Amino acid sequence: MTFFSESVISQMFRTLDKDDIPVNDGIDLLQLVLNFETKDPLILSCVLTNVSALFPFVTYRPEYLPQVLSKLFASVTFEVIEESKAPRTRAVKNVRRHACSSIIKMCRDYPQLVLPNFEMLYNHVKQLLSNELLLTQMEKCALMEALVLISNQFKDYERQKAFLEELMAPVAGLWLSPEMQRVLSDPEAFISYVGADNKIADPVLEDPSGLNRSRISFCVYTILGVVKRARWPADTEEAKAGGFLVGYTPSGNPIYRNPCTEQVLKLFDNLLALIRTHNNLYMPEMVARLGETFAKALDMLEVEKNAILGLPQPLLELYDSPVYKTVLERMQGFFCTLYDNCFHILGNAGPSMQQDFYTVDCLATQLLSSAFTNLNNIPDYRLRPMLRVFVKPLVLSCPPEYYETFVCPMLGPLFTYLHMRLSQKWQVINQRSTLCEDDAADDNPESQEMLEEQLVRLLTREVMDLITVCCVSKKGVDHNTTAAVDGDDDEAMVTEVTPPASAELTELGKCLTKQEDVCTAVLITAFTSLSWKDTLSCQRTTTQLCWPLLKQVLPGNLLPDAVSWFFISVLKGLQIHGQHDGCMAALVHLAFQIYEALRPRYTELKAVMEQIPDIHRDSLEQFDSKLLNPTPQKVADKRRKDHFKRLIAGCIEKPLGEQFRKEVHIRNLPSLFKKVKPLLGTDMLENEDGEGLTALFEP
Repeated sequence: MTFFSESVISQMFRTLDKDDIPVNDGIDLLQLVLNFETKDPLILSCVLTNVSALFPFVTYRPEYLPQVLSKLFASVTFEVIEESKAPRTRAVKNVRRHACSSIIKMCRDYPQLVLPNFEMLYNHVKQLLSNELLLTQMEKCALMEALVLISNQFKDYERQKAFLEELMAPVAGLWLSPEMQRVLSDPEAFISYVGADNKIADPVLEDPSGLNRSRISFCVYTILGVVKRARWPADTEEAKAGGFLVGYTPSGNPIYRNPCTEQVLKLFDNLLALIRTHNNLYMPEMVARLGETFAKALDMLEVEKNAILGLPQPLLELYDSPVYKTVLERMQGFFCTLYDNCFHILGNAGPSMQQDFYTVDCLATQLLSSAFTNLNNIPDYRLRPMLRVFVKPLVLSCPPEYYETFVCPMLGPLFTYLHMRLSQKWQVINQRSTLCEDDAADDNPESQEMLEEQLVRLLTREVMDLITVCCVSKKGVDHNTTAAVDGDDDEAMVTEVTPPASAELTELGKCLTKQEDVCTAVLITAFTSLSWKDTLSCQRTTTQLCWPLLKQVLPGNLLPDAVSWFFISVLKGLQIHGQHDGCMAALVHLAFQIYEALRPRYTELKAVMEQIPDIHRDSLEQFDSKLLNPTPQKVADKRRKDHFKRLIAGCIEKPLGEQFRKEVHIRNLPSLFKKVKPLLGTDMLENEDGEGLTALFEP
């Protein structure tokens, strides 16, 4: 039934006319589902799925909404008998999370339907929140998110602002307390407050600082939920009537104010202090302060390792086990989730609060001194999500008028650092691959090396994707839908790689290239990445980024050494990635573009070409002659590219299967079977045996 309702009912509402929908039958079925009771978490999860699938019928019968809400709220607090004192199992946690998600989905998709019942919903949530131990912090904040979604339907700025102030009052009181400010600002105090310096005798049941961690998580979850969900009306007239519209940009776009801005900005300084403190936890002296039980609290979770390595996640076999078996796993989960959520807040702050956020005093300086502090000690598995969920959305949602004052001062040092870091990482990987196996390899197991190399690849893709979406615009590409790569996209490489003519620099890209230090960092990173051993990153960078960036600086006076370096970088990429058809075609095309555009001004490029192994000098002279002395009848691009490809063939890496192939040359050998020609004059109709063609037709 669950599969049927999920697959059929939504399609039925999408395709059938309103009069043809069997409302009575749907309501009867919903009633039966609501009346069904079970203590089996797996079956209850299926019941919740059916409730969500059948909920569109409630739009025809709103009187059933209270029953649906009661069913969902009962599932939010679901417990197996006598389990409440023990750690909740994964099955129970999944049911409770499923119920919270269903409430959020209902409030998101049908806010007008739920709005008349807002007071009932609000009172029920307040009752649940009054018991600090009844719900987890994520469950509390999920219910608060649902309330914020409904408050968007007030369409009254002052009313929604007052509601959000009331909703966030407990969080503000806790977050701004003197004790919390002290804890969030001092790494040593933070470690002690969350209990990471303790030595636990019973790592399964004993957790004296669990309540402290839950309070920090509650504050961060709530701030994130409000920033992510609070919005102004989509209709400009409604926004204007409700007091959300404050003016227009010079280009005529409306400027809105978010009712959550005042409340969130009050908490902003302590949020940055927490991020700075969390970054400093990775300093060696802070890691040394972790207790014996929590020595690995900052390490990667097993679920993260499995995702990076592409290993399947455990499903039903661990369904009845606790989510976190020990206090160490709970501490690891706390640090991981806290780090991600802090950066999710910053990433959503720009799209949510817009100009009110980007005009915060010295915002770029504050972020550089908090989010980007101590990056040398931040591991790759924490740096990567920071770029994806924080830097990328924050930059893409920034209005153009703040590029000079905010984006460039922040991205310049960041891009410079990222290039230095990735170069060092790839140098280690290259040295490791060239060294023979020796005793030193025993200190770093092969599985750990695989994990480290894959992390470097994923971080490289994240960095190059960030630079690309900041600098290059391509028609038909939505940068916000870029998939988060986790190692399963190596097969996504295509062989049609000619960059589209519409690949141009964005306004932000032009602004960045005007800053000499930023432009240098971006160009060096882009062209250096061509020789890093990640095929997918190489192809994306070659097709989307390198030429638009280089084309922007061509009108200037480039140093001859810089021009030679750009060209050599592409040839190095061919040496490493030439065995892959997609990369080879893209790199050959880029090398051809560079040589054709810059050879007339820089003779150094010819000197580089002459160093290519097995190059035919006469053919090179012929190509140069046609390039420098074009005839009225221009040679077709394809012929010129083919000629150029033959010239640089000596530096194109061959596929592994062909590298050591010995060419076999077979001369003309005598035939194994020699056909005997019949003698002339032999009568085929009558031979000596009397068996000719006539015998074939005898009966």
